[in-house]
Amino acid sequence: KKLRGYCWPQKRAAGLSFADLGEAIGRDEVWVAALLYGQASAPQDEALKLAEILGVSPEVAEELTHPPVKGLGPVVPTDPLIYRFYEIMQVYGMPLKDVIHEKFGDGIMSAIDFTMNVDREEDHEHGDRVKVTMSGKFLPYKRW
Repeated sequence: KKLRGYCWPQKRAAGLSFADLGEAIGRDEVWVAALLYGQASAPQDEALKLAEILGVSPEVAEELTHPPVKGLGPVVPTDPLIYRFYEIMQVYGMPLKDVIHEKFGDGIMSAIDFTMNVDREEDHEHGDRVKVTMSGKFLPYKRW
């Protein structure tokens, strides 16, 4: 029974948040969500603990330990929230690239040595805001 790749009905039925699951295994909520959506792999002990919490089989836990095929694929996302991140990169991608190069030199921000956090910023005047913080190791291009 393959459950990886979507938000598990067992998680919803248990009334658990990604933060709850992250706390149970000592991981960040965004990373746990990535794991349950098939975008990360877990060590066996963490996968087994999640399987126990969610009431799924050890076979499902085993699946969580395998390296996944990552990414959404070659299509433009249609979900409005996900599309906005795509739109942000379409509009601000090159400006971000140039600013990073000005500050660090010729290289990239790692998506492997990387963390991301999502926070809520209350704004009673204009409406609450979503704060996304990304932190990735800078990797300079090698010269040889």
